Amino acid sequence: MNADDAADRADAVEGDIMAGDRRIARPDTALPDWHMPDAAYRPVPIAWFTAAFLLQTVMLTFLFVLLLAKPAWVTIVLASVATGVLGAWTWDRGMKAAGTGWQIATAMMLALQLGFVCLGAAARG
Repeated sequence: MNADDAADRADAVEGDIMAGDRRIARPDTALPDWHMPDAAYRPVPIAWFTAAFLLQTVMLTFLFVLLLAKPAWVTIVLASVATGVLGAWTWDRGMKAAGTGWQIATAMMLALQLGFVCLGAAARG
């Protein structure tokens, strides 16, 4: 880059990689100058699935331990309500627009974890 080119471009920096009068890249970045990365957050179904899985695991474990001294039906009802609320929240976050496979996997995962808690509570009597 010569002095005449630098005078033409106000934002020119020594070391710019030029192709004729067009800057290809700056030395401090690996991206071409014209490439503008998409910085918008676009959530994907695996994020909703994982969030639902982890939150349900924590919620149901907490409820199960907290309600050890209570009758089994109390644990089962509260765990079912918590799972229903979590499922509705997950669908509202965007799972309703996800692929059918993700929807089925999420529903099965929620039901399976709830089933384990219900079996454990029922064994308590």
